[in-house]
Amino acid sequence: MTKQTDNVVAVDIGGTKILTALFDVDGKMLKNTFCLTLAGEGVNAVINRLVSAVKEISPPHISAVSIACAGGIDTARGVVVTPSPHLPGWENLPLAEIITEKTGVATYVLNDASAAALGEQRYGVGTGVKNLVLLTVGTGIGGGIIIDGKLYLGARGGAAELGHMTIEATGRECGCGNTGCFELYASGTALVNHVLEQIRGGKKSSLVDMAGGKLDKITAEMIDDAARRDDKLAQSAIARLAYYLGVGIVNIVNIFNPEMVVIGGGMAALGEVLIAPGRIMVEKRAFSINAQSVRIVIGSLGNEAGVYGAAAYALEKGRAK
Repeated sequence: MTKQTDNVVAVDIGGTKILTALFDVDGKMLKNTFCLTLAGEGVNAVINRLVSAVKEISPPHISAVSIACAGGIDTARGVVVTPSPHLPGWENLPLAEIITEKTGVATYVLNDASAAALGEQRYGVGTGVKNLVLLTVGTGIGGGIIIDGKLYLGARGGAAELGHMTIEATGRECGCGNTGCFELYASGTALVNHVLEQIRGGKKSSLVDMAGGKLDKITAEMIDDAARRDDKLAQSAIARLAYYLGVGIVNIVNIFNPEMVVIGGGMAALGEVLIAPGRIMVEKRAFSINAQSVRIVIGSLGNEAGVYGAAAYALEKGRAK
């Protein structure tokens, strides 16, 4: 094992923005920059923006580029096998090879939620926790798993697709091909869709006025705001989401017996309203040995969890050489 001597650049590719950050050998973020993803312009355009951001933020010497990317990632090969819907055309894309060719340094690619789990475990709310599961609750639901202090990726890097475990066996059809997926009931998108169904079915809500009568303008953030203003439909919808999130957490707790379940992603802004029902459900439904050993918390790194985890992954790979 050698000592890591050069800084690394970590990148988190989102559907809207690309976050690029420079980290020193101790995992301290030195600086960061954002650029728009603009995925509709095509794969090459996004990659060129990514490479420009990496070169702009890099000092003369870096040891690696490490990329957190949504989708099914073959981590060992650095290939985006199954892309996120926000990155059309990225099927079977050898991203690590492409970035290495353009930058001249080793490149790693891992799933963004797995990266976020590693970030929270190394530098965030889960520091020192050896067994941790993270859920990114936003447009969909992603997952990341830490077992015995190590990131668990599975046989090819496809582990922790927790958003696609079945919650309702005869439920809605998911775009992934499964039925009744977790993210169809406990994500931000699920929250909005449920509210829209209720309003279109005749339920009254201040959200109609908040959206200027344009129902397609209603967002999860607006629903949260309406709930805080005592809108009954918004409160009921959030309670329903929290219920399904709790169901999923019970499954996770019973399967993995983690010390901590971390909630990240955009919906984490709801805070205790979102996770308190899950704690109660775990107490009631999970095996007692599992329920007694777990804490359910909100992540502390926010939108930067992915780049922190990508940096940690690259630094540890560098030290292992």
